[in-house]
Amino acid sequence: MEMILASQSPRRRELLRQMGFTDFRVVPAKGEERSPEGLAPGPLVEYLSAQKAEEVARAWPEALVIASDTVVAVDGEVLGKPRDRESALRMLRELSGRANTVYSGVTVRRGSLVRTEHEAAKVFFRTLTEEEIEAYVDTGEPMDKAGAYGIQGLGALLVERIEGDYFTVVGLPVCRLGRILTGFGVDALALAAKRSQ
Repeated sequence: MEMILASQSPRRRELLRQMGFTDFRVVPAKGEERSPEGLAPGPLVEYLSAQKAEEVARAWPEALVIASDTVVAVDGEVLGKPRDRESALRMLRELSGRANTVYSGVTVRRGSLVRTEHEAAKVFFRTLTEEEIEAYVDTGEPMDKAGAYGIQGLGALLVERIEGDYFTVVGLPVCRLGRILTGFGVDALALAAKRSQ
């Protein structure tokens, strides 16, 4: 069965490989992300990941399609990816010295069988100086990340601690995805054990 990751994120690609999957195709969803007004962050990432999976599955109906979406929320306000330098600076100022919650939704789809879930993790930022915020934005790292930071990169220097699944913060809830995949007859651990024999 062909496996497709419906994402151009190098982080998600790396995490899928870490799960032991090496033979998969990357086919990013190209449609504009649209969601109903007023969705809470958890249902929002589920809706968006399901939308991506559905788009890619139309072109690859026999494949096992995996899609994910991530947002950062502070006090219920969703922070997506920054549009420009100013919006990245604004987001990081808002996150400084506070906790934010990262939501990652994941959808697995094969034919008419679809399963969508999400995971949430709390991230605690240390208090940042304006110079630190500007220096981090100047690295360019925040520009393609929800909430304008990447915990797996230089953004780790901003985070004091997290509560919950680290991989949810990176952008793909690995443990939850592994459990979902077993419902599609794909057991990552059994496949890895077979390959090592």
